[in-house]
Amino acid sequence: MFPRTLLCLAVFSASTPLLADTVWLKNGDKLSGTITVFDGGKLLIQTKYAGAVAIDWKEVKTLDSDQHLLVKQDAYAGEVSKSLTAADDGKVTLANGEAPKTVELASIQQILKPKPIVTDLVWKGNVDLALDYQRAEKDTDDYDVAFKTSARHGRWRHTGEGEYNREVQDAETTTNNWRAEYSLDRFLTDQWFWQGRINYKRDHIEELARQRVVGTGPGYQFWDDELGAFSLGSLLNRTDYEYRDGSKDNFYSVAMKWDYNRYLIGKKVEFFTNGEVGKPLSGVADYALDAELGLRYKVTDWASLNLKAERDIISGTNDADLNKTRYTAGFGVAW
Repeated sequence: MFPRTLLCLAVFSASTPLLADTVWLKNGDKLSGTITVFDGGKLLIQTKYAGAVAIDWKEVKTLDSDQHLLVKQDAYAGEVSKSLTAADDGKVTLANGEAPKTVELASIQQILKPKPIVTDLVWKGNVDLALDYQRAEKDTDDYDVAFKTSARHGRWRHTGEGEYNREVQDAETTTNNWRAEYSLDRFLTDQWFWQGRINYKRDHIEELARQRVVGTGPGYQFWDDELGAFSLGSLLNRTDYEYRDGSKDNFYSVAMKWDYNRYLIGKKVEFFTNGEVGKPLSGVADYALDAELGLRYKVTDWASLNLKAERDIISGTNDADLNKTRYTAGFGVAW
């Protein structure tokens, strides 16, 4: 009896089609797959035949899904729907037990898979690793590890990043430094936000041994969608310098931060740049620049190759200027 039951279940499973989400477009086309996210005017659906496909939300006629999805009709609040059911053109029905609700597609700002605790959490990031071993007249070992991650829920966005650099030539360490930064953004509108951040840098080789920066100020998010993001921020900073001989400087400065990335060639290639340029309000230094520029090429959905150029300048300090350019090539992971 038990084997017969198993056989019936197997036959039923084989004869039952796998459930899939469906999106109907205004031009008459239909796509089947798994809805991943809708944000920034783009609906991302994962298909077996074309991978991840980004669809302009204005071209969607209606859609259907058996997933539990968080549907947000404004930037900060939403409801978890047990399923989505196709409705009239330009509409979709949110199925929640005995009280289904049909809404206009134009009123929906975001669709996410709900998280267990913070249902509207969006988390993304990357880790890049570069290694260079050169055996020639001068033996060189070069290591570079960098990470950046951000998590957003409601009006809040948390961003953490860090990097470690080490270079050894003929058993002598010529570069050995690391940095870490945490920033917290509170969105006042869909674009305007207020940021607070703390940054720490430690260098075991250069005369400028330690840098501590605490700052706050307004910022503007121009866009943040499936094809990239761009934001600018202005900060009032309190900066502390500590030199290798034990002397110290501290001062206030104004700074401009930027963070830009753009996906190209069907999201296979990512161009990115981020950094900060600052001007002290006193005569401790002329200016400071910390910038990064690079490309990532996605080998798989999670693995990538990367090329980066980094520039770090501090000009006009009382004890020691800094002017360093670094080029790296390596691999990484992203999520």
